[in-house]
Amino acid sequence: MKAKADMNCVGKTFCAFVLLTVAVTMVTMANIRVSKIAGASVNLTCGDISRMDLILVTWKIRPRTGNHCTLAYRTDQNKTDRTNCSERMDWKSSPDTDSALQIRQVTLTDEGCYSCETVNSGGNFNQTYTLTVLVPPELTLTCDSKGTAVCKAAVGKPAAQISWDPNGDSRTEFENHTDGTVTVRSIYSPNETSITCLVSHPASNKSISKECPSDNRNTFLQYFAISAGLLGILFILALIFLCKLHRGRIWYKSKIPETAPTHNVQDSNEQQELEPYASYVQKENVIYNTVYEVTVSEDLPPQLQSAT
Repeated sequence: MKAKADMNCVGKTFCAFVLLTVAVTMVTMANIRVSKIAGASVNLTCGDISRMDLILVTWKIRPRTGNHCTLAYRTDQNKTDRTNCSERMDWKSSPDTDSALQIRQVTLTDEGCYSCETVNSGGNFNQTYTLTVLVPPELTLTCDSKGTAVCKAAVGKPAAQISWDPNGDSRTEFENHTDGTVTVRSIYSPNETSITCLVSHPASNKSISKECPSDNRNTFLQYFAISAGLLGILFILALIFLCKLHRGRIWYKSKIPETAPTHNVQDSNEQQELEPYASYVQKENVIYNTVYEVTVSEDLPPQLQSAT
């Protein structure tokens, strides 16, 4: 009976130890997400642990791209070890006083998992970080001759969100790059000339304004240009017609003196043609009168003939 009781006690103690170990493991294995803007520095600590009886500190770095890296420090030997780590990754200060890791001027290649494992008299502790690097987009706003506005948030991470003031219908396009950045374009046809592009991004919120010709204004300008062109064409045609009319009048006036002598020449020619006939008629009349007088004188009495 006593042996059985001892076995039960040992079993309960072992179960309690296992449960306590699992509980401790679940508590200490925490994952913290950290976001930093590209170019900034970041400090990662090993958590709230006691440095009393600290034996070993190890940073295990597993980036999403590239080789894994390890930084380790053993207190009993006062020795550090470094494997495949960039010069930008190092202890924040002396590892015997501070086990924090510092990353200077973070880049997209630094994204990944960072784990700090410590061993002391109290057991093993693990603190894990997931590092995300933010890249602010480059903002530009352009307008074309048709009044269409294009707001571009280039090579940002994550993708930026674009809105417009005044609000209106827009079309958004995305372009993914191999380094994980995204270029976002928003195409907008405003009804107003003064517009503002608003860009929302975890790294920064920006806005840019510009004066753009609206569609209504462009339509008015198009109609105005067409009307002006038509009026110009009509004016040119009218000017050509007036010039031709004026030249026709000058030509007509210049031709009148030339036609008058021609008419006189014709009359003269006709007169010359009629002169022989007139002379002939005149001669005939003279002959007729002479014959008539002779005939009359022959028929008169002698008294009257002498008087005649």
